[in-house]
Amino acid sequence: MVFGLAVVGLLVSSWNTTATQSMGYALVTDLRLEKPEPKNWLMYRRTYDGWGYSPLRQITSLNVVDLTPAWVFPTGVFEDHHQSPPIVNDGTMFVTATADVIALDAKTGEMLWRYARKLPSDLRRPHSTNRGVGLYNDKVYVGTLDAHVVALDALSGRVIWDQAIEDYKRGYYITMAPLVADGKVLVGTSGGEEGVRGFVAALDARTGEEVWKSYTIPGVGEPGNETWPGDTWQTGGGPVWLTGTYDPALQITYWGTGNPGPWMGDTRPGDNLYTNSTIALDVKTGALRGYYQYHWNGSWDWDEANAPLLVDIERGGRVVPALVHPGRNGYLWFLERQLEKLSFIEAKPYVYQNVFARLDPHTGRPTYHSEHVPGTGKRALFCPSLVGGKNWPPEAFNPETRLLYIPANENQCSYMEGRAVQYTPGQSFTGADFEVFKRFGADHIGELQAWDVDTGERAWTHEFKSRIQGSVLTTGGGLVFLGGGDFQAFHAVSGRLLWQMRTNYGRSGIPTTYSVDGVQYVAFQSGAQRLKTVDGLPLRNTEVPKGGLVWAFALDCQC
Repeated sequence: MVFGLAVVGLLVSSWNTTATQSMGYALVTDLRLEKPEPKNWLMYRRTYDGWGYSPLRQITSLNVVDLTPAWVFPTGVFEDHHQSPPIVNDGTMFVTATADVIALDAKTGEMLWRYARKLPSDLRRPHSTNRGVGLYNDKVYVGTLDAHVVALDALSGRVIWDQAIEDYKRGYYITMAPLVADGKVLVGTSGGEEGVRGFVAALDARTGEEVWKSYTIPGVGEPGNETWPGDTWQTGGGPVWLTGTYDPALQITYWGTGNPGPWMGDTRPGDNLYTNSTIALDVKTGALRGYYQYHWNGSWDWDEANAPLLVDIERGGRVVPALVHPGRNGYLWFLERQLEKLSFIEAKPYVYQNVFARLDPHTGRPTYHSEHVPGTGKRALFCPSLVGGKNWPPEAFNPETRLLYIPANENQCSYMEGRAVQYTPGQSFTGADFEVFKRFGADHIGELQAWDVDTGERAWTHEFKSRIQGSVLTTGGGLVFLGGGDFQAFHAVSGRLLWQMRTNYGRSGIPTTYSVDGVQYVAFQSGAQRLKTVDGLPLRNTEVPKGGLVWAFALDCQC
């Protein structure tokens, strides 16, 4: 059955806790998180390795043309920050929208409960988004814009515990979906634009008590502090925007870190560890077990915030346990992961890049073209733009095709010039003015790229006129789904567009797929403010649905 928007709108006011309790709830155990059932999507990218892959194969390249909306749920939130993946556990779906957590029946779209957090009246955030929940046992975990982690009862939405991890008045907040591992709830802090000192914190999943906190900017006496002049480390940035990945065998969790603060590197000469890096942390203690910095003394707002994917790749006739990371700096990085260190394998540009003159063949450390490095009072042009070769929307890896799918943005560059800025707690600490523009003569920006991880070569590219706003999902049915204003499905091997449907325009959450009663669904969340234009073109009120919507699709013959 297909639900119309008007019908589903009536469901917003429902509150069906009793029905949920009568159905019961499947406890999310450590074993289920390590080896989730094919029908479920229990965490941000479904599995600890971050692949964004589901083995479900009811929807295939042959029948995807029959995909149609099964139900649509309006979140009631009109802000342009719907970036949460639908998390599904045995027929119960959880999504977030800014400050709310919503539980839905994953088969019908009926709302089961809603947690609406009341935020402080003096809260101001440049990114008022939330990217989803974590699940463990009978609880749902969410980070908040006022720097708390909240544990909710999965059956009712009742608050079990509420733990502050920092003072929001100092610019700290949380946008990521928590990662649950080893009985702990792991979160990183946003706030790089406000001069925070980034960190990853681990809380006891049962009580909310802090187990450990690992800073991304080393303090006095810690290795790496010498890469910061004076006391600049105290406001050095290094935010942790996005959910980490995890290797249960090594008991190491991997996190991406953002750019230093303020933005201009000439205000803090040095490598500025561990910004723009992947850091490897011991899940039990939070101890730093290794790191890799993709570019030093960053001056381009190229956050390397996405956690790397854990993929075993073939190189030189051997299988290498690797980390794969399409960088915001425009390079695709391959690292070897070991117990005590991360080692460079290779890196290749996947979009046009004019900042790196060369990479050291042994370490991967870049040498810069100085004319493309902005500074205080120095205006410079650089490519890719500060939006990056790929922004926050995650990539996906399919173990059957051995291809990595990247939602890339080509042909965008920036001008940036630094200016003097003074640190004030909770205020902007970027110290730069910028603009983003399309390269002269370019005929497109967005690219869905497929890369063979074993050869390090590009397999195919599908081009888009506009910038890609959505994220990628790949499946055992030989498909790649790309969320956005147009929700699209591509052939995983050839890249051929197989199906598309216009949804509501705006930033999109991450597509996921799941199965209920033998029917496979593909779902994602998207939303826009009350827009007047899209890509510079005027909108009529009837052209684009406004506000946040959760879309669930299934094959037409099964709805």
